[in-house]
Amino acid sequence: QVQLVESGGGLVQPGGSLRLSCTASRSIFSNSAMGWYRQAPGKQRELVATITSGGSTNYADSVKGRFTISRDNAENTVSLQMNSLKPEDTAVYYCNAKLRILATTTRNYWGQGTQVTVSS
Repeated sequence: QVQLVESGGGLVQPGGSLRLSCTASRSIFSNSAMGWYRQAPGKQRELVATITSGGSTNYADSVKGRFTISRDNAENTVSLQMNSLKPEDTAVYYCNAKLRILATTTRNYWGQGTQVTVSS
């Protein structure tokens, strides 16, 4: 049974902070690069941040210096600390697990999404 459980979304004032968390099943998490994506109204889903199983991170330019992705392999959890939030950060945020099944084959799993709203 594959489950990605997200928490931490909500309404926040500009300049405020939120922390998103996502927990996946151990069998998926331990063999996955993890990431956070977001989709704003009328926009395509975009990558926010990723972290490999080894801890290598990547960020969208729009969030560099403000957001931090981390993972706790013992807890099977990936988190996204969001600081200095802006109205343009408003979106549904999705947790993603990219599972390596074979040497060149991956499979993606997604959370259901959590709404982040930054008021203006």
